[in-house]
Amino acid sequence: MAKIAVVGAGPAGLAAALMLARQGRDVVVFERFEQAGPVGAGFMLQPTGLAVLDALGLTPAVEAMAQPVDRLFGREFRRGRIVLDVRYADLNRPRPALGVHRAALFDVLFRACVDAGVRFETGREMIAVDAGRLADARGVATPAFDLVIDASGARSRIAAGHGAAPRPLAWGALWATVPWPGEPFDPRALQQVYRGASKMVGVLPVGARPGSPDRLATFFWSLRTEDHAAWRAAGLDGWKAEVRALWPETAGLLETLTDPDQLTLARYGHHTLARPVADRLAIIGDAAHSTSPQLGQGVNMGLLDAWSLTQALSSPADLSSALSAYAAARRWHVRLYQALSLGFTPFYQADGRILPWIRDHLLGKAARLPLSPRLLAATVSGLLLDPRPRAAG
Repeated sequence: MAKIAVVGAGPAGLAAALMLARQGRDVVVFERFEQAGPVGAGFMLQPTGLAVLDALGLTPAVEAMAQPVDRLFGREFRRGRIVLDVRYADLNRPRPALGVHRAALFDVLFRACVDAGVRFETGREMIAVDAGRLADARGVATPAFDLVIDASGARSRIAAGHGAAPRPLAWGALWATVPWPGEPFDPRALQQVYRGASKMVGVLPVGARPGSPDRLATFFWSLRTEDHAAWRAAGLDGWKAEVRALWPETAGLLETLTDPDQLTLARYGHHTLARPVADRLAIIGDAAHSTSPQLGQGVNMGLLDAWSLTQALSSPADLSSALSAYAAARRWHVRLYQALSLGFTPFYQADGRILPWIRDHLLGKAARLPLSPRLLAATVSGLLLDPRPRAAG
């Protein structure tokens, strides 16, 4: 198996392309945009995703631009009651997460791919695959590949042809990249403030972009997707006043937001492919499993998919057996975190009062019971049913 096509130049696709090119395979990445580049908000690289970067030898390059995150902290705005307090120091093997600007991870992976001989074809949106042949949106087909890897995201038309049917979630989030606001914000924590489950504002330190020393943050605001048009029509002043009422310290940060176009609406959907493989096809990342980002697993799950797939392909087994091994290796970890994400989301993004009351009064207390801090830290780190590369420990 020498010729491999990867569809999508996101983190999962680039990681898979890099690993396979380093195995000596001929790899081409097809990207629908005219120029490959990062898309989306800043995010957290968890210990699981970092283990994959460790195996690639790329962690130091990402760390140079990223921001270590030791703690996830959330409080209810009225009484200041602590709703969420997760510390990576509580892990059995403590390791902080990294807050990362997407451009930083893209830059490191893309450069490594180029150095490894990966080729890129841009401006081609691939919509179907049959017997190793890809077809783009203009009806132009490629020659046959030995294997196609679909890493084209939650709205993949390839994955849709193999049973993926994302169910739109009612809630999404507005996000923006802003200058790091400084004190009193904790530079080593994801911080959130809640009013029930219908209002949530958060600040995540994400380090810097490539080539810039300026430290940045991702600011986000929970919003029902159907309310986005009304939010835009209402203007920023009233919305800023609402945010300041929940979290007065955000006043300076909000001054950097002067145009609604600075805030992008992230729409969430949920689906899990029962079997992410077919004839000469492997589906990874959000194309295979997408959900809300409440547990912060998206990019990390994609990196784990890429690592598991390339490990399976490095075995002497035939392609069909290798693909089945990949699907089996990822099955239970994916299903567990898909279920956890779907179950936790209504406690943080929903209408009504019952679920946030349970979160604030019961779950918060339960989180302080013996062993709970370690379990919570393992959950948000992605370490339940630990799928990390064994060499990373």
